[in-house]
Amino acid sequence: MKIYTKTGDSGETGLIGGERVGKDSLRISAIGEVDELNALIGVVRAIDASFPLDGLLEKIQGWLFEAGAEFASPNESRFATVGQSAIDALEASIDEQERDLPELKNFILPGGNLLAAHLHLARSVCRRVERTSLCLHREEPVRYELRVFFNRLADWLFIGARTANHLSNVEEVNWKRGL
Repeated sequence: MKIYTKTGDSGETGLIGGERVGKDSLRISAIGEVDELNALIGVVRAIDASFPLDGLLEKIQGWLFEAGAEFASPNESRFATVGQSAIDALEASIDEQERDLPELKNFILPGGNLLAAHLHLARSVCRRVERTSLCLHREEPVRYELRVFFNRLADWLFIGARTANHLSNVEEVNWKRGL
């Protein structure tokens, strides 16, 4: 199979099911942002494959592939697979991680070690995916569970960054007003 088809040269691309849409549509933006987030999580995993959360990061990458397929297949429920079980897994992991972290009393600056900094970057990309899915939802339905998934995933990525710093004994930097 060739990687190029030339069918997108006019600025349109095909969705699952054959519908053609502009490459600048909100749906394609959502697909592209999910792909960007998935690639960034691949970078996170490449930084430290021994990170204790790597197994869940691999599952997250699978869920992101499924979310991209759902965005690429409007009105096809067979691709609506990211649901409450993924949300529950993220929430359980957040709760478990928070038990080992110091209580958060201030806003913190994104950063720390390389792994944590990339997890913070992934969180910001995930928030963009969430915003785009909400904009798309105003035009056509985006499943509630999928929207919740991106919200919870961004929370998980934040806590994952805190965990990465904590496990490396890297102190978080509190945000200070006016500096």
